This record gives sequence, structure tokens and C-alpha cells, in this order.
Amino acid sequence: MSQMKKAPKKRSKSVLKRQRQSAVKREANKAARSRMRTAVKKLRTLLAEGKPEAKAALPAVEAEIDRTSRKGGIHWKTAARYKSRLAKHTAKTKKAE
Repeated sequence: MSQMKKAPKKRSKSVLKRQRQSAVKREANKAARSRMRTAVKKLRTLLAEGKPEAKAALPAVEAEIDRTSRKGGIHWKTAARYKSRLAKHTAKTKKAE
């Protein structure tokens, strides 16, 4: 009995549609997170180098983080944490100058 092969399970139309939707959403979220992470990395690089344009870049990076959160790419509390830490780091770098 254990050697009998099972027939592949049929999936309903709604399950197949949901899988297609999930795949599209997953790709969109992945792209949004990637865009956000790139912006964050660029800002952190500017901060590490002590460049003054880091302060000017902060609002654009925060906007990218907000956009990713709004579209569901990251949780809103994760977005808040990113923004808080970047702002704190930017303020600390500014004081050191």
C-alpha cells in the first residue's frame, strides 16, 4: 500500500489565481525592499565618509522607506525603526563636525 503513487492533487481556480497574485506581489515587494535598502546603504556610506550631503539625503531616504512601508514591502514599525536610527546617526555625525 505504501508503494502506491498518489495522483497529483487538483487545485481549484481560486487557489491558482491566488498563487499568481502572490507571485506578482512577492516580486513587487522584493523590488521595493531592494530599492529601499540601496538608498539606506548609500546614506550610510555618506555618513561613514562624513560627507555633508548626508544630511540633505536623509529626507529622500525616509521617503523611500515610507513608500516601501505604504506598499506593504516592510512593516510600518520596521520603517519607523529604520528612520529613527538613520536620523539618530545623521544627528550624531552632524555634531561631530
